[in-house]
Amino acid sequence: MINLIGTYECKVDAKGRMLVPADLKRQLSPVLQDGFVIKEGLFGSCLELHPMSEWNEVTQKLNKLNRFKRENVDFIRRFNKGVRMVEIDAAGRLLIPKDLVLSAGIKKEIVLSSSINIVEIWDKEKYNAATDDSGIDIGDLAEKVMGNDEGDGIS
Repeated sequence: MINLIGTYECKVDAKGRMLVPADLKRQLSPVLQDGFVIKEGLFGSCLELHPMSEWNEVTQKLNKLNRFKRENVDFIRRFNKGVRMVEIDAAGRLLIPKDLVLSAGIKKEIVLSSSINIVEIWDKEKYNAATDDSGIDIGDLAEKVMGNDEGDGIS
């Protein structure tokens, strides 16, 4: 499992190409040769960049769903909407497919945000709005998400 760290600001050109920051590329180096999957984000107007090994783990879970249940098929269909295989080229660039640029509302300035084992790709304005802490108490949220007493060793 890969563990990514960092938030990076960069630009995307008119063709949808972005230069992957050197620090992030270094972290991704163990999985560069396998390629990536890019897709629409589940929560928020962003894109998700999955290393192929991580994507394979996700699809193994999806493959266990009963396909005779309509909601499972609907979920799989929507989850896979716009999914593409992409690579980081020798120059360190990633080409974001045009339809995904449009669906995420990406303009020129973007933010790459590590999300443990994937990278979220955001339009900078949308990222700033999504991470605005003015209405959220991060301590309360941490308690709800991480403060369980189920003995999983997290807290």
